[in-house]
Amino acid sequence: MSRKLLVGFLVVTLAVVLGVGTAIAKDKYIVGSDIPWAPFEMETPAGEFFGFDIDAIRAIAVVAGFDLEIQKIAFDVIIESVKSGKADLGVSGFTITAEREAAVDFSNPYYLSNQAVVIRKDSGLNVVTALIGKGPNKAVGAQNGTTGFGWVEDQLQANGVDVQLKGYDTYPMAILDLINKRIDAVIQDEPASQASLSAYPNDLTIAGILNTYEYFGFLVVDKDPKGILPRINAALVTLGLQVVERAGGVKELVVTPGSTWANLLKAYFGPTNEKIEAAWLKCKNLLLNAKSAEDVAEFARCLAQEATK
Repeated sequence: MSRKLLVGFLVVTLAVVLGVGTAIAKDKYIVGSDIPWAPFEMETPAGEFFGFDIDAIRAIAVVAGFDLEIQKIAFDVIIESVKSGKADLGVSGFTITAEREAAVDFSNPYYLSNQAVVIRKDSGLNVVTALIGKGPNKAVGAQNGTTGFGWVEDQLQANGVDVQLKGYDTYPMAILDLINKRIDAVIQDEPASQASLSAYPNDLTIAGILNTYEYFGFLVVDKDPKGILPRINAALVTLGLQVVERAGGVKELVVTPGSTWANLLKAYFGPTNEKIEAAWLKCKNLLLNAKSAEDVAEFARCLAQEATK
């Protein structure tokens, strides 16, 4: 073999080896999520994780070019897990608050929510009487560490309202206590409250909405040393979500019609939990095996179509 051919062969071989090495060295991040909390975090009977948050971060990972390992972590310890390095990302419907921003860094907002007051249909209560302790238990429930829990502390108890606040490890536990008449109401984000009504349509109703205007964000350790947030924010734009600053610092979440993000919203907000799960089981491989933004878009189209049949 001539020297020129040998050098060329070595260059090609080295390029192939380096290419393989780059694929193997793909960044992998541990995601902490409090599962289940439909429709944001859900789990199949076989133990597969899905939900709006879960599939959103999976789609982001494909577009941004990193891998994920999703772990179930209790909501009120996710931030500490991220701060200590046990997890790289907190993905669990976290409202962006000043208190949390003092401890961790957030992505651009990806969802806007309000709080709902969930009561039993047979309670005879309304949004006011449920919140001021006029129910038989004089108690409302919320998950520990959530903004719903904080709202009761700050807006009711701090203003002298005689109502007991019961904290729970998960919102499904709070809902079960409401079903079993141990508390009078549950304060929970509106989309998750709608999912609770879907699970117990004969028992629960929403007494009213508290307009708290809460933006959800994905969170990482303070100062983002691994540079995860710019990749997430860029991927959100690719998927069809942009954040537009309006007058007075108001942030508007603008979704491109027909985009991947629009289809994820269509699939997860509106259909029943049962329809969402059936749709996900049918379409899941399109996402779990996705290699490109086009693959992710195909999954989102499939999910929206199946969930809304």
